[in-house]
Amino acid sequence: MKVHGKAYRSIWPLEIGKSVGIIDQTRLPHHFVEVELTNLGEAAKSIKDMWVRGAPLIGATAAFGMALEMARDPSDVALSNAWDVLHATRPTAINLRWALDDMRRLLAPLAPERRAEAAWKRALEISETDVACNEAIGQYGLRLIEEIAAHKPDGEPVHILTHCNAGWLATVDWGTATSPIYQAHNKGIKVHVWVDETRPRNQGAGLTAWELGEHGVPHTLVVDNAGGHLMQHALVDMCIVGTDRTTAHGDVCNKIGTYLKALAAHDNEIPFYVALPSSTIDWTVGDGVKEIPIEERDDEEVAWISGETREGDVKKVRICPPETPVSNFAFDVTPSKYVTALITERGVCAASKEGLAALFPEQAMLLS
Repeated sequence: MKVHGKAYRSIWPLEIGKSVGIIDQTRLPHHFVEVELTNLGEAAKSIKDMWVRGAPLIGATAAFGMALEMARDPSDVALSNAWDVLHATRPTAINLRWALDDMRRLLAPLAPERRAEAAWKRALEISETDVACNEAIGQYGLRLIEEIAAHKPDGEPVHILTHCNAGWLATVDWGTATSPIYQAHNKGIKVHVWVDETRPRNQGAGLTAWELGEHGVPHTLVVDNAGGHLMQHALVDMCIVGTDRTTAHGDVCNKIGTYLKALAAHDNEIPFYVALPSSTIDWTVGDGVKEIPIEERDDEEVAWISGETREGDVKKVRICPPETPVSNFAFDVTPSKYVTALITERGVCAASKEGLAALFPEQAMLLS
């Protein structure tokens, strides 16, 4: 996608086998900063401190982190340690474990002297596969937008509400929830995006609004609690969000606040879609509310907020009394009954065991 008119991905190889480049997303939208990752520790820190975030991008970064470690030390001990270090960074996003398991399955049987080259090649493949998946998600989601656009009055855009950042910054390219939006915009279909600010880290305000603006997509930032009001007044045609983990039965774990948007959409009979690559499906989990571990992050994310002053300085300020107790649940789970459909790289399906099994029959044996 575009940054200042130049095509970018969220992670890219710099020196073969030795380093990759990322965008420090904690600095956006005020500063665009590229960072070079050269070793396992830096890759782990980039995930834990959310320089990179979003389930697909976390997985790709973890794969490169293992590749960088194999270049340093291809031993069995180093391979096992790399898996452990990277897996401990973020507990909720299933792509992290998926990518680490994929890399370990490939590398463990190989002789140590073959691991560095194989690891780098596989990390590149994981990145390219993510791009292809997200582009395919966009094609299937585009059809849904086209159906709504066909019934809109001339000149009226399709109004889409999204939550958090499931854009290209959360993947290697295209995004999940934003891929249909970008493809519709590129095709000349009029779209307008309602962007939830997405407290506490403001990833909607700081990331989604930034990337939509860079690509020229019309959008409006709203506070998190405005979604229900917009839906009541027929100002939303559809909702599209991403997911960090989707269960085998179609429950969706996404940024905190997603569940409330799904409830409002259900009450107002507005379609609520979830866009995801199949690597985000956890085939071992049936009940998302009971089984998915919900990450609780540092209370500083809630108690403090950063932004740009009128003088152009970026500062952090406290927004509550110092002694106020704070809880910071990073995700919630939307039960499948509130999800209109899942948009995957293989097509659109019902958010159910049967719907997923129809698109992914090779996984059907696990859907018991």
